[in-house]
Amino acid sequence: MASNEQRRRQLAREKFERQQERREAARRKVRRRNAVIAAGLAVVLAAGATAFATGALSGDDKKDKADAAAPTPPSPSKGPDPCAKPAPGTPAAKTWKSEPEMSIDESGSYAMKLDTTCGAIDVKLDAAKAPHTVNSLNFLAGQGYFDHTRCHRLTKPPAGISVLQCGDPKGTGTGDPGYTLKDENLKDPAVNGGTYPAGTIAMANRGPDTGGSQFFLVYEDSQLTPNYTPFGKIGPEGMKVLKKIAAAGEQSGGGDGPPNATVVINKAAVTKS
Repeated sequence: MASNEQRRRQLAREKFERQQERREAARRKVRRRNAVIAAGLAVVLAAGATAFATGALSGDDKKDKADAAAPTPPSPSKGPDPCAKPAPGTPAAKTWKSEPEMSIDESGSYAMKLDTTCGAIDVKLDAAKAPHTVNSLNFLAGQGYFDHTRCHRLTKPPAGISVLQCGDPKGTGTGDPGYTLKDENLKDPAVNGGTYPAGTIAMANRGPDTGGSQFFLVYEDSQLTPNYTPFGKIGPEGMKVLKKIAAAGEQSGGGDGPPNATVVINKAAVTKS
């Protein structure tokens, strides 16, 4: 017959074995849960990559840009910074409750100049086809809204489109002026075939009639559904500046991320000629 001490040791051993079994079962449960999470994440990432391939350009940076099929993420493309240091100053924080009243002459000729750290970008604005958009830009530029703002997003192959996105004082893709604009000029023959030609400048948005302050500059023909208000054309010298920025690459290595170049709009101005 087992002694009390032997019985005590046997009970302790059985208790330890039961604890080990429970711990192993818990570990198996965690491994199964992680496998399910990983599989779900792969589906989400694949869906995000598909969404971006269709040309999603958000005004509050809904960036789903991953390739679930890639076994390892690509190395970031890194080039020398071709731009100067930003001028002293900080972006404005002011917002407005409603779209500004119309103050432009829709039959007039307007131009926007973006003095950036990488060079000047001149844009011929189309007030006749996108009057509310041009009026808003004229108002915001006059308020200094774009001054000292960083262009926060650069896309290039393999992302599928080639644009530089700017116009957010927060520099994150989440900023807006507090009001939204209705879409304009979406039936322009230049874009309604599903391509935004190089030299186009258009409004980013979060869906129909949600334009704000963010805009994108197209430096190579880009396949995009005509959902983004085109409101002007970039001049030849401005295209050279954009090409220089694009050549420096972007930080994610996947073709969609903050530009390696320090692209800051020191001053934005809209003028009537």
